[in-house]
Amino acid sequence: MKNLIIRFIKKETVLSAALFLAAASSFFVKPSIQYLEYIDFNTLFLLFSLMCVMADYKSLGAFEKCSRFLLSKTNGTTGIILVLVLLPFFFSMLITNDVALITFVPLALAALKMSGLEHIILPTVVLQTLAANLGSMFLPTGNPQNLYLYAWSSIPLSSFIKTMLPYTGASFVLLTACSMVMAKRNRMQTLPLQETSSAQTAPQKPEQNQEQNQVRGSKRRTARATICFILCILSVGKLLPQSLLCIIVGLTYLFTSRKILKGIDYSLLMTFVGFFIFVGNIKNLESARTAIASLVTGNELLMAVCASQVISNVPAALLLSGFTENVRALLVGTNIGGLGTLIASMASLISFKQIARNYHDRRGPYFILFTIMNLAFLAILGTMAFFIER
Repeated sequence: MKNLIIRFIKKETVLSAALFLAAASSFFVKPSIQYLEYIDFNTLFLLFSLMCVMADYKSLGAFEKCSRFLLSKTNGTTGIILVLVLLPFFFSMLITNDVALITFVPLALAALKMSGLEHIILPTVVLQTLAANLGSMFLPTGNPQNLYLYAWSSIPLSSFIKTMLPYTGASFVLLTACSMVMAKRNRMQTLPLQETSSAQTAPQKPEQNQEQNQVRGSKRRTARATICFILCILSVGKLLPQSLLCIIVGLTYLFTSRKILKGIDYSLLMTFVGFFIFVGNIKNLESARTAIASLVTGNELLMAVCASQVISNVPAALLLSGFTENVRALLVGTNIGGLGTLIASMASLISFKQIARNYHDRRGPYFILFTIMNLAFLAILGTMAFFIER
């Protein structure tokens, strides 16, 4: 039993922390029906629906198809690196930073190896991670903290985009510049991407064709995912209630593909619930609420960035939103706060695990390079925020 608990804590560290804080705070605020009022169900409904759709698209191989097509049309080192870095930047705006990294990091590892550019895998994956975290800040659908802050604040979508546009634009310029500098210093030794593309069009065994059609070629599944995604966008635009969206999407996959429902990251949803209860209880403790509010008020941006470095940006958004109504500062702070340490954005761990799995002996150099580049980007965007948000 003890070993099971230890393994669970190691696997679900953030969830464990959220549940511990919720349980600890319940000793000071007696559990009651009021706990339900703490939970922002609209955020959970929207997040659940979006995760279902992204899992469906991923099972279809839609993102891999698109990326491989772009790579097959790309010549030269500069083109390949730009495509590999900018794919997660733009896709993360709609499919979340987690899904973008799960999809495009393995693709980068394969593409660079085939192109004779395996020696630049570390900086490329670091740039991909930066790209996913930075691109995702542009829209509410980009990451969990954006979904929460957008639903919690009732901020208009136009205001949300206007707030994040300068930082997204600056990030695009920085990522493009870094990619081009890295490409100029490295030359591709072989050109296998075109060969790979042509190989994919070569005749295959009937069994292989049948399997590919079942997994990736289902028009019905694509239509299902697309319709559900459009409904998610309508809900983000506040044209469809999140509760109704959740019912429609949940029932759709319950009756058509329960496998999708089984693959959802329910631990993330439970993490939200844990922090909702903790923050709600803290707000009911006069002394604690006053102390935290006085610390946060007027320092929302700095506190969001600093808290993200220690507990990651999603819990930081959940925690700090209980003590301030300055949604703009929280948006900017938790998004650029996703840069810096490896745990500042939990999505960054996805890339690290890929490197650890495929290049075990290069984990140390990757961690050092990741930290240096993240701190550099954080310094630049943090300076921007200081002048824009003051």
